[in-house]
Amino acid sequence: MKRKIAAIFAADIAGYSRLVAEDEEETLRRLASYRCVIDDFIARAGGRIFNTAGDAVLAEFSSAVEAVRCAIDIQESLRTRNMAYPPSRHMSFRIGITIGDVVERDGDLLGDGVNIAARLEGLAEVGGICISRAVHEQVANKLSVQFADIGAQEVKNIPTPVHAYMVAMRREDGTYATPQVKKPAKLAPAAAAPNWMWPVAVAVVCLAAIGVIGFLYFTGLELRDKGRDAVQASNAAPVTMPTPAAPSVASPPVMPATAAAVTASPGSSPALPTGEQFSPEAVPFVLDRIRAVLANEYIAAAEPKALALNQNGMIGMVSDQPNEEVAKSAALEQCQKRADAVGSPRKCEIYAVGGTVVYPHGRPPLPPLPWFKRDPSIEKPFTPEAMPFMRDRAKARLENVYMPGKKSKAIAIDPAGHDIFYTDGASVAEVVRRALETCGAVAGAPCKIVAVDDVFVVPVPTTMKAVGMFRPADDPAIATDARADVVHELAEASTGWNAVAVGSSGRPGMAAKAASEQDAVNGALANCAKRDSNCHIIAIGPYAVSSN
Repeated sequence: MKRKIAAIFAADIAGYSRLVAEDEEETLRRLASYRCVIDDFIARAGGRIFNTAGDAVLAEFSSAVEAVRCAIDIQESLRTRNMAYPPSRHMSFRIGITIGDVVERDGDLLGDGVNIAARLEGLAEVGGICISRAVHEQVANKLSVQFADIGAQEVKNIPTPVHAYMVAMRREDGTYATPQVKKPAKLAPAAAAPNWMWPVAVAVVCLAAIGVIGFLYFTGLELRDKGRDAVQASNAAPVTMPTPAAPSVASPPVMPATAAAVTASPGSSPALPTGEQFSPEAVPFVLDRIRAVLANEYIAAAEPKALALNQNGMIGMVSDQPNEEVAKSAALEQCQKRADAVGSPRKCEIYAVGGTVVYPHGRPPLPPLPWFKRDPSIEKPFTPEAMPFMRDRAKARLENVYMPGKKSKAIAIDPAGHDIFYTDGASVAEVVRRALETCGAVAGAPCKIVAVDDVFVVPVPTTMKAVGMFRPADDPAIATDARADVVHELAEASTGWNAVAVGSSGRPGMAAKAASEQDAVNGALANCAKRDSNCHIIAIGPYAVSSN
C-alpha cells in the first residue's frame, strides 16, 4: 500500500433504479453508451478510473483543474445526449470532486478522500457538480466557470462538516443556472438562554437569514473570464461549443471548439436529391463527438424526430414528438436558441426528419483530398501580421482569439480571401474539416487551409505582395488555352514552393516543388522566357501577387 494526494472524482446516475424499473434493456444500453463518453473524457483529461459499481464511477486525477474541466465536459455532453429523450427518461449524473490523501491498494483507492467525493456527489444537483473547498481554491482562477458557496455541509459518516461549492452549469440559452443552496451544517447548541431573550434571538436570526440569502443570491456566483468561453460563431470566433467544443443533441458545449465567422459573400452549394438516407458521418459542420452522439442516440431515438443545424455547428435534436411538424419546429427552436446564445449569425435549418436528409443546400463544396500537407520547406510560424491581404480588424481577431486558442486549430480561406477558423478541437482532422465545411458553405466554393495550429502550411510570399488567391482556371493574364495546363501542374505540385509567370502573350512559365521562394520565382521566369517575352510573376504558392 502507498499513500498519495489525488483529486478524486465520483459520479453516479440520479434515479437509476427508477429508470431500470421502467425499461431495463433500454437503460442498460444507454448506460453503456454514456459510460463510453465518460471513460473517454476521463482518459483524455489524464484521469484513471479505479472503481466502478453499477451506475457509479470513481476516478483519480493528478490535477484538480483537469478533474473539474473533465466533469464539466461530461455533464454538457450527456445533457446533449439526453435531449433526444423525454424528460422522464433523461439519464443524468451527479458528480462530486475533492482533493485528499488516499491509500492505493491493488489499483484501488481507499480513504476519506474517496468517501468525501462520494458524499459531495450526493450533494450535487441532478446533472450538476459539487466540489470541496480545497478543489475550489485550486480551480477558481483557472477555469471559466461560476461557483456558488453552499457552506459547510454535514455528510454521512464524515465527522467534520465539509465546506462545499456548486459549479453553475450552462443552460441551453447560454446563461448559467444558479445552484440551489443546500442547508448549511448545524452548529452545536448554545448554552441555555433566559426565556425573555428568545423573541429577540428569533428576530435577529430571521433578519440575518434574509441578509445571507440576499448576499448569496446577488454575489454567490464568481465569474471568471477565459478564452475557452470565446463565443462559437462565424468570423467573430465565439465555440466551444464545443466545444464545443464542445459543446452542445443539445447544444454542443461551447465548446470544445471556437469558431470565427466568415465574412465572405453568401454562396450556395449544389442541392442534393431529396430523400437521401441519414448518415451521422456525413452531417457537416458539427464536432466529431456530436457525430458520435447522432450515431448512438438520434438513429435509435423514437419517431417522429428531427435534427436542425446551422453552419457553425449548432444543432437541435428532438424525438418522440406528436408529429413531424412539431418535431421540426421544436428542433429549429432548440438549435436557434443555442445559436443566438453564442452569437452565431447563421440561421438554423432542418437537416433531417426521421431517417431522411432534407437539408436544401446539400453538402458544402470541399477541395480534393488531402486537404493539406505538412512540408517543412514552406512552413513558418503563424503570425496574424503575415496573413496576406487581410484587413486590420481581421488580423486583430486572429491575434486576440486564434493565437491564444487551444490546439487543435486551423484557418481556412475562401477564393476571395475571407477566413474562418476553429480552435480547441479534438483533433487537427476535426478542425480542418469543420473550417473547410463552414467556409465552403458560406462562400459557395471550395476553400483552402492556410494554417494549422501555430504554423502556416502553405507558402506565404515575402518577395512580392499577395493580393488575392490565385485562380488559374479563370485568370485573364493566362492565355485561355494554357489555363488547364497550369491548373493540372499546380494540382500535381503539392509540396515545396511554386510560382507562375506570364509574358505579354499570356504564355505561362512555371516552377514547381522548388526548395525556396526565390528558386521558384527564378525558375518560373526562366521557363516563361522560353515561350514568351516581358515575363513577370503573377503567383507564388496559392496567392496571386504583385510587385511590392
